[in-house]
Amino acid sequence: MSAPVLEIRDLHLAFPLGRSFADLIARRPGRAVRALNGIDLDLRRGETLGIVGESGCGKSTLARAVVRLYRPTAGTVSFGGEDIFAAHTRRDRTYNRRVQMMFQDPYSSLNPRMTCGQILTEALSVHRMRPAAEIPARVAELLDLVRLPQDAAEKLPHEFSGGQRQRIAIARALAVEPEVLIADELVSALDVSVQAQVVNLLLELQERLGLTILFVAHDLRLVRHVSNRVAVIYLGRIVEIGDSESLFSAPTHPYSQALLSAAPSLDPADRGRGARLQGELPSPLNIPPGCPFHLRCPRATDICRTARPDLRPIAGRGEVACHHADEIALNG
Repeated sequence: MSAPVLEIRDLHLAFPLGRSFADLIARRPGRAVRALNGIDLDLRRGETLGIVGESGCGKSTLARAVVRLYRPTAGTVSFGGEDIFAAHTRRDRTYNRRVQMMFQDPYSSLNPRMTCGQILTEALSVHRMRPAAEIPARVAELLDLVRLPQDAAEKLPHEFSGGQRQRIAIARALAVEPEVLIADELVSALDVSVQAQVVNLLLELQERLGLTILFVAHDLRLVRHVSNRVAVIYLGRIVEIGDSESLFSAPTHPYSQALLSAAPSLDPADRGRGARLQGELPSPLNIPPGCPFHLRCPRATDICRTARPDLRPIAGRGEVACHHADEIALNG
């Protein structure tokens, strides 16, 4: 088992909404959206770790916290044994270079007034990756790396297709020679055929360059294809994490079971089978006590309504945050 390159411990992040007039009258504190609620996660060197969950569960918030776009309310994110939010670390640009993020929307993540060549040159210049005289040659190398023609350097983003723009985004991230890539819904805005091309390119580059990838996506089949391990998030907490094939073939947490059952299947025999999610995702403004999933869980008992389960290893499975995980694993 490889050593963790990134360690996340008890990470919390809340977005204050301020105090309404009613709050002021009643002298109540303002409410807050509790986006992350105690994330514990290790990202191992060289692996692809998939992050899945419903919309609004905290996947993208976690990704943005890891690259310091959001400052957590509590908890730590350590890279190379150092807290990335410590005062001396925040002043150092080394982490910004070593951990790079690629965003969901290829139409807004690139400066529309800069050519592809200028976008890559900016990344190389800011982090002083090459002497000025060597930058044009490095830009040509990066374009070749992501399989774009050399004349792409002179074109503006609007002259490219969505898939080509994401290739530029990948090239921009690779320009600073990172160790970790954070892919936040990287291909969700692309056609299915183009998704396969971009994802396969990313996997080839990972093997070639020895990259570690945190892959955030809502497409479960895609996550299964690219990931070594998968973490399932519900209301800002990891409810199950384990080996990709094991988790997808035999999920343990009731939420994981329902989430995977909801994925489309080409097998007609699967129609109507499996668990189904009931009700709506509770508001992060008012997270239920106990297990946050108990309002929608068919296995919920009294302990689920009062005590929050911790993430713990289950024999023959991964780690699961469920009071009844042993019983579920035993009964299949």
